Amino acid sequence: MKTDIEIANETPMWPITQIAAEIGLNEDEIDQYGRYKAKINQSGLQRLNQLDHEGKLILVTAMNPTAAGEGKSTVSVGLGDALHHLGKKTMLALREPSLGPVMGIKGGATGGGYSQVVPMDDINLHFTGDIHAVTAANNALSALIDNHIQQGNELNIDVRRIIWKRAMDMNDRALRHIVVGLGGVMQGVPREDGFDISVASEIMAILCLATDLNDLKERLNRIVIGYTTDKKPVTVRDLKVGGALTLLLKDAIQPNLVQTLAHTPTLIHGGPFANIAHGTNSIIATRAALKLADYVVTEAGFGADLGAEKFMDIVVPHLGKAPDATVIVATTRALKLNGGVDKTEVAAPNKEALARGFKNLEKHIESMQYYQVPVIVAINRFANDSDDEIQLIKEWCEQFGVPAVDTTVWSDGATGGVTLAKEVMAAIDHKDLPFKPLYSEQNSLEEKMNKITRVIYGGDGVVLTPEAQKQLAEIEENGWGHLPVCMAKTQYSLSDDATRFGRPTDFTITVCNLQPKLGAGFIVALTGNVMTMPGLPKKPAALQMDVDENGQAKGLF
Repeated sequence: MKTDIEIANETPMWPITQIAAEIGLNEDEIDQYGRYKAKINQSGLQRLNQLDHEGKLILVTAMNPTAAGEGKSTVSVGLGDALHHLGKKTMLALREPSLGPVMGIKGGATGGGYSQVVPMDDINLHFTGDIHAVTAANNALSALIDNHIQQGNELNIDVRRIIWKRAMDMNDRALRHIVVGLGGVMQGVPREDGFDISVASEIMAILCLATDLNDLKERLNRIVIGYTTDKKPVTVRDLKVGGALTLLLKDAIQPNLVQTLAHTPTLIHGGPFANIAHGTNSIIATRAALKLADYVVTEAGFGADLGAEKFMDIVVPHLGKAPDATVIVATTRALKLNGGVDKTEVAAPNKEALARGFKNLEKHIESMQYYQVPVIVAINRFANDSDDEIQLIKEWCEQFGVPAVDTTVWSDGATGGVTLAKEVMAAIDHKDLPFKPLYSEQNSLEEKMNKITRVIYGGDGVVLTPEAQKQLAEIEENGWGHLPVCMAKTQYSLSDDATRFGRPTDFTITVCNLQPKLGAGFIVALTGNVMTMPGLPKKPAALQMDVDENGQAKGLF
């Protein structure tokens, strides 16, 4: 069996100028990064914004995953390739992989097998430097904050109430809690600090929610970095450094154009995590794709309870368009895990566990149907899945009036997703209900959190710790209560307890911390023991990675 990197290396790519021409971009509207990567520049983006055309949007999400993931990116790529194969003008709009998970356990975000985005090694590693730019802007702000304090602290910032953290694009648990400014008077003012992974930085969320360069600058200026000694919020605008941060991100805001193995044009731009941020690619990239194509496939992070909910309630209002169809990826192994089988046994046939695990998929279907968007289940088939198990899933979904399609895009590429593509197009053609948001701006923050918990998770509501209650009062006092909520929760369970699989009932979600992200335009609610800086596993994927004497990547999935 060939590895993903072997398949990618053996498949010839088209020059990126040819991909650009296929979707109607002029050569002077892209800035090339070598032969196979380019950015749509400001000139190109401005022209696209004037076009009246708007394609159909397909959102791909999933049930609660196993630790290895369920192939959501692979299905997204395979679906896009299948639509392209059927002669439809199609584009993909996907997230950029974070180096932490690439070097850790989950792998990249470029798909797999014969449904991949290429050049996969570049995309999974440094790509065009967007995440590095986010990291640089994030840490420039940290340096400017500490320098302001060192140089007299004109804004009277309370060093005990700085909420801005440093960032790096790697899983490094040792940096979760640190102390900076040690070493004497000339080394700064000592204070507690910590690192987030770069894709959890508010700057990454801002990059992905900004509509243009001016909006990016305004959002950066709204970032709250901490509070004064009399508890007034301090922003980037107060520090007068919004222009400098925007300058660092002026190229990163331009979406990246690449291709799949089947030469389907693909925009990969931005990569916030969905368990600790909003988890979707940039609005700029999605809007550009909708102008250029008739069908656009995009992806939400992790399960529907996280990425898809945030897409519907945070992204849609800024994007100005709801999905025309939602695809939920399911696998037999995820169903069995949610049916009570140990993770080491999910590959073995087990119809009883499969049936028990249906409850998890059922909840995600119900949650997505709430928004009145057509739902299709894509069964991502693995080599050891039996025909009986696949048929059982199809029959179960039919009982709920939801089509379930067996997909083999990992092994067969575009042809393995044709049936799914036809089912999705049929669902779009028969869509007759308007999009229904989960909550309104007028709902209080607590009402929004309770609505998400009850409707999307199936729980009884939220419980706020005393610390979170104090923060909620401050947020409302500062006039930020109208903002949407970004729930930071484990991806492995509908609850905030990662060990509760299936469809748990009679539970509450414990909100332990509320963080204002005014630049992004939402309030983050940290629940359970979710962390914004992951750690590496006992045997990281990095142990298998190398490069040969010709500079070609080895062991990259």
